[in-house]
Amino acid sequence: MREHIDDVEDVAEALFDEWQSELDQYSDDNLRRASKNKLDETRRRYKQLISAMKRAEKKLDPVLSVFRDQVLFLKHNLNAQAIASLQDELVPIETDVASVISEMEASIREADAFIKEMG
Repeated sequence: MREHIDDVEDVAEALFDEWQSELDQYSDDNLRRASKNKLDETRRRYKQLISAMKRAEKKLDPVLSVFRDQVLFLKHNLNAQAIASLQDELVPIETDVASVISEMEASIREADAFIKEMG
């Protein structure tokens, strides 16, 4: 939002500078005076607009700060939940490992028995 306000200010200042410098090009004093009055009025309205934009911007920062905090908290909470869900995977993995160990021990016993029969 700051960048947009800065862009508006840059464009407006360039416009006002150009308008001001072109006032001297009038040959008709009444038209010059009317244009000068319009320039002054437009500048006043512009200053009100920029002030309103800057007030809105100031209100936005605290809201964004709270929003960033909430997003960060949710991210960390989801990370904690993901890690906690790994705990749920531990039981099936332990069961699978115990099963594999049991099968390996059975194979070793069969191999030992086979070797004893051969000898």
